[in-house]
Amino acid sequence: MMDHEPLLKLHLSAGYPERPQALRDVQLEVRRGEVLGLVGQSGCGKSTLALAILKLLHLKRGWAKGTILWRGQDLMPLRERAMRRLRGREMALVLQSPMSALNPALRIGTQLEEAWKLHQHGSRAACEEALMETLEQVSLPAERPFLRRYPAQLSVGQAQRVLIGMAVLHRPPLLIADEPTSALDIVTQAEVLQLFSMLSRRLGMGILYISHDLLSVAAISQRVAVIDQGRIVECRATEELFTHPAQEYTRKLIAALPVAPRFEVRARQVA
Repeated sequence: MMDHEPLLKLHLSAGYPERPQALRDVQLEVRRGEVLGLVGQSGCGKSTLALAILKLLHLKRGWAKGTILWRGQDLMPLRERAMRRLRGREMALVLQSPMSALNPALRIGTQLEEAWKLHQHGSRAACEEALMETLEQVSLPAERPFLRRYPAQLSVGQAQRVLIGMAVLHRPPLLIADEPTSALDIVTQAEVLQLFSMLSRRLGMGILYISHDLLSVAAISQRVAVIDQGRIVECRATEELFTHPAQEYTRKLIAALPVAPRFEVRARQVA
């Protein structure tokens, strides 16, 4: 069930030494149980926004100013130690390259166990129960032999599901997915999109789904924000935006699609 009170409400500008206006006066909010799509061309500021929300821009020599209201609390003044307590437990990130994000030298079970121990202090049995439940949640084999595999023994689709499982291990209210299907084939893309929709419905999770792929955004988002050169040019209900775009930039993006989104089919499936 979607809550109309925002989990996240931000008003940000951000940049880097070589690109001081990567984000310009961006205003956005994400609600509980909502999938908000963020779409735009490469280099428009989508990934910068994801890192800014998690206060990780400093890792790329970036900076941000403004407000990031998380459940009414401004995250901007928080120190790194406080942010570490939030990352993973309250808000989590799924990246686009699973084989790069996973440690090739560690078994899948070890990596999931380390992620669990970051915010939990239960017994080994409690940890294993949580891991098995999460594997089942993301449609992976909930069995010990799977946990003993290394990343190289997985398909790219399985590796992406492991990353998603790691992100939702603590049932965070907010999931940020940054181009999560760009490395996947078409069939696996569709499966991962269905997984995100299911997680949002069953867990009441708010998802910021970042992509340059308008069709995938249209498939799972309740609202869509369009970003161009560091600015949000419009943000509206998905069907309204795709059928009656207000901005020329949005019209150009939609005109470049090979096929038009079919909202009536999606509505019947949800019903």
